Amino acid sequence: MPPSTASTHRLDGLLFFPVTAFDADGRFALGAYREHVEARLADGPGAVFAACGTGEFPALAPTEYEQCVSVAVQAAAEAAEVGDARRVPVIGGCGYGTALALEYARAAENAGADGLLVLPPYSSDGGQDGLLRHYTALAEATPLDLILYQRDNTVFAPETVAELAQVPNIIGFKDGRGDLDLMLRIVSAVRTAPDTSKFLFFNGMPTAEMTQLAYRAIGVPLYSSAVFCFAPDLALAFHGALEAEDRKTTDTLIDVFFRPYVQLRHVRPGYAVSLVKAATRAAGHSVGAVRAPLTEPAPEHVAELLALLDRAREALG
Repeated sequence: MPPSTASTHRLDGLLFFPVTAFDADGRFALGAYREHVEARLADGPGAVFAACGTGEFPALAPTEYEQCVSVAVQAAAEAAEVGDARRVPVIGGCGYGTALALEYARAAENAGADGLLVLPPYSSDGGQDGLLRHYTALAEATPLDLILYQRDNTVFAPETVAELAQVPNIIGFKDGRGDLDLMLRIVSAVRTAPDTSKFLFFNGMPTAEMTQLAYRAIGVPLYSSAVFCFAPDLALAFHGALEAEDRKTTDTLIDVFFRPYVQLRHVRPGYAVSLVKAATRAAGHSVGAVRAPLTEPAPEHVAELLALLDRAREALG
């Protein structure tokens, strides 16, 4: 795979986290995945985050993971050729302990990715010193740009993020915990550290549209949209309204769609992924079911989500 001409430092726009397609026997479905990615690339996302949380990264075997990232890179390159534009960056998921994270980093390099979204090293707690050791070792072992992901039981101290932001290829920090006080302190610590003017901050909360007005106010302009997988029109309408500071439209979409959607997402564990995947299937993409330990959503909940989409589109006119 030739080196990329895309730069993760130029990440902007709405960030696309595709679901990973599986066939009826639960195997990775390369063709269906490619069709899903190509369809959404036509809607103009700012980047593709392949095989990350929405893409069921923990459920993928290493060979499947490399295929998944490679397909996204190829699709992005072909979309750029058709549009006569620079291709959007492709970021692969990454995680687990340091040794296994390095294996995924090498697979992403082989696939032609631009960077890695590094999920926390689960089931181990070495404190802040351990986080520094883990992420520094990963950064030293790969030329790829790294985005750190704070979520679940992994909590970064502001000083830790400021120190890691000094590492040349650690270029961003994504928050999935929702502690705005902590996040503001992290933003401030990085902002006042040397040589960090290009460091990026991301809202990584499930259904980030619900919190993005607040995150934007504290200096976190970027966010990922799972809704973009199955309703790009609504996701782009919200993003455009944010950029234009059109509170009427953002408030309408929150009231009519995003708030009831989040309430529905909370009905059962795992719906942050499985409900997205079911809605993506309903939108015409043959992406299959989720893998265990996730379970499929109840049919009535899928029907409720589709009705919410209709009401939101009607509200937008």
